[in-house]
Amino acid sequence: MNDLIKNSKSVDYVKNCVKTRRFKKEDVKEVRNLIVKNFLEINSRDYGLSAMETLAKVYDEEKVLNVASYAHMYVFEFEEKIVGTGSISSFWGSETESILLCIFVLPEFHGKGIGSKIISTLEQDEFYVRANRIEIPASITATGFYRKFGYDYKDGVKELDDERHYRLEKFKEAV
Repeated sequence: MNDLIKNSKSVDYVKNCVKTRRFKKEDVKEVRNLIVKNFLEINSRDYGLSAMETLAKVYDEEKVLNVASYAHMYVFEFEEKIVGTGSISSFWGSETESILLCIFVLPEFHGKGIGSKIISTLEQDEFYVRANRIEIPASITATGFYRKFGYDYKDGVKELDDERHYRLEKFKEAV
């Protein structure tokens, strides 16, 4: 698969070959490993390797299943391999606010349009469609990416929260 990635430099090629579907319980190990790989290889640049190793230890399969129990979790496959994941849920039970969670792309697929496909998919989900406001607890690493899609600092405040995330939000016209 790595040869195919290297040989297929076209973002459109990879993006168009990626299949989207809802998460199934049997995906849990692969999704967990994808997330942990991002912690260790990508997020560690902003948070330090030690902090990400600690997070990786507690981010187990049960944590993934827990998110899937209350959120609409999607997986994105390229050649039968999960290369991305993203979730959306109501924000604390609200009918008018939603939250994007656990958005990750396999590091070797960064820059191939999969992250954009994840956002597009989540923004078509019923939790997004019905919401007036959508929030994202964004890592330092991903903040710039989300801002390209119209998400901005919550209440205009660029400040890390207790979990060292930027709280981003997007408002939509009332449906």
